[in-house]
Amino acid sequence: MWLKDSSIGRKFVMSISGLFLVLFLLFHGSMNLCLVIDDICGTQAYNWICAMLGANWYAIIGTLVLAAGVLVHFAYAIYLTIQNRAARGNSRYAIEARQEGVDWASKNMLVLGFIVIGFLALHMYNFWYKMQWAELTGIETSMFDPQDGSAIVKGLFTFGWTGIIYCLLYIVWLVALWFHLSHGIWSALQTMGWSNLIWLKRIKVIGLIFATLTVGLFMVVVIYFLGVNIGTMLQ
Repeated sequence: MWLKDSSIGRKFVMSISGLFLVLFLLFHGSMNLCLVIDDICGTQAYNWICAMLGANWYAIIGTLVLAAGVLVHFAYAIYLTIQNRAARGNSRYAIEARQEGVDWASKNMLVLGFIVIGFLALHMYNFWYKMQWAELTGIETSMFDPQDGSAIVKGLFTFGWTGIIYCLLYIVWLVALWFHLSHGIWSALQTMGWSNLIWLKRIKVIGLIFATLTVGLFMVVVIYFLGVNIGTMLQ
């Protein structure tokens, strides 16, 4: 099967699964922005969205599809890296001059991927496990009501020094995610055919815009609650 046996096929799977996940991140980041709006305006938009996407059949199917996409993307990334290393052989140990036009992110995508996937597991534990999993199983996973997602997020990010540490860890994760996305998005578009001289520069700009927008949505929430936490501690 060409999707598994050919280099182009594997890169195509990487591209499709990666872009699918980018769209999810954009939605998830937009949803999280409601936390800041709710805290400022006293609304409950975030909890309303959580209730709509709670322990429902479509949310469960969506979670399984996204989990499968992450696993496929990560598995193919490791496989492609092993293949590339094997193809280069001993030449990978040679001291080489910096290649023109090859950015740092493109040469460290696997390392960035490990950082992203590690913090994704932490994120899933902190929120999905304490919200949707708690609703599905009825098992108490935190001191908060699993249907009060807003309280769970605020409880994590504004709990004194622990909250500050978590905010800083999430900022590290988001920086790694930005580097991963900034290269990954335009690389995916290039794999799907937008690789001529006219479009190459454009898709690099598109990649930077989408990476910055996606990460920025998450970063606003983290920095906002970091500020709230520090402000509370200084009072």
